[in-house]
Amino acid sequence: MSEYLPGLAGVPATKSNISDIDGEKGILAYRGYPIEQLARHSSFEETCLLLLDGRLPTGAELDLFDQQLRENRRVKYHIRGLMKNLPESGHPMGMLQTAVASLGMFYPAKECLIGGDACEDLNYIHNTTVKIIARMATMVAMWEHIRNGYDPVTPRPDLSYAENFLYMFTGRKPDPMLARILDVCLILHAEHTINASTFSVLVNGSTLANPYSVIAAAIGALSGPLHGGANQRVVGMLKEIGTPDRAEEYVDRKLSNKEVIWGMGHREYQTKDPRATILQKLVDELVEARGGDVNPMFEVAKQVEIICEDRLAEKGVYANVDFYSGILYSEMGIPADQFTAIFAIARSAGWLAHWREQLADNRIFRPTQVYIGEPMRDYVPIAQR
Repeated sequence: MSEYLPGLAGVPATKSNISDIDGEKGILAYRGYPIEQLARHSSFEETCLLLLDGRLPTGAELDLFDQQLRENRRVKYHIRGLMKNLPESGHPMGMLQTAVASLGMFYPAKECLIGGDACEDLNYIHNTTVKIIARMATMVAMWEHIRNGYDPVTPRPDLSYAENFLYMFTGRKPDPMLARILDVCLILHAEHTINASTFSVLVNGSTLANPYSVIAAAIGALSGPLHGGANQRVVGMLKEIGTPDRAEEYVDRKLSNKEVIWGMGHREYQTKDPRATILQKLVDELVEARGGDVNPMFEVAKQVEIICEDRLAEKGVYANVDFYSGILYSEMGIPADQFTAIFAIARSAGWLAHWREQLADNRIFRPTQVYIGEPMRDYVPIAQR
């Protein structure tokens, strides 16, 4: 009998050279490059190309990829019409999954995804990747206006990926510092080995499903409360606490009731999530740049982390990437229910890198099971039951 491990915990599902985690040391690397160096020196556009191609691009290669992203930000008016007919109360993740899946109707898969062999049409793979990454941000920004009864803001090709998203979202030229912070947030969320949503990419991609359906499936997995959405709950928690002096009582009460402290702990890390460390520094830089005139949630968050570290460090529970990202998004004027959609925008780069890797050496996933049902038995006619 095969050993059953709930959730496939610790079971290798694939071989990959895209990213790696050392949970004990708190190390995350994309293609061998430490996340700290990428956050400091790279851009989301360059990080995307690194994840997709496996190496840092030349200046000419990056310029071409950046130009392709800028040229593919617009979506067909049919997509806008579809979005206008979705319920205004619908969650942004539901909209995004629907809209991305619908893109496959307008950009159908080519023959390389119909046969049983690996897809070798690299132009198709690259062009599809560009279209998805470019339009994810566009559709999330469009939804913010459409659900409030307004026409969406037209994308600007003269702005970077992060700048254009903030411009389309708010209708205003973005604060350069906030645009850079968003750029770093996108880098930090772009990839994180084989999590639930990425595994769904592998499974769906292995069937040679249309790539838009593959990414839509990943968005569905990310929308679950056990995967995405923790940063939204962190903001709700900080608002509930209200002031730094109430943090200790709140944390102790939650711990005594064995309740979750949102944004604390990660399945992969036994120390502080390196992405949380980077985001905390960005918070400090923003506070300093604005002379302390920022959202009071920042001070509440710092106090909560201090208390949690005192209570939980010996158990290997520290702040994760969700703890500070939501506060930063709030400072950008982004509603809490859009946080996970931004996560999906960033993670589309990692998802598509894994999709490409899967296609290069494809075999359909067909795991087995441990049967615990009834033994063989005879059918009983309904009159005799």
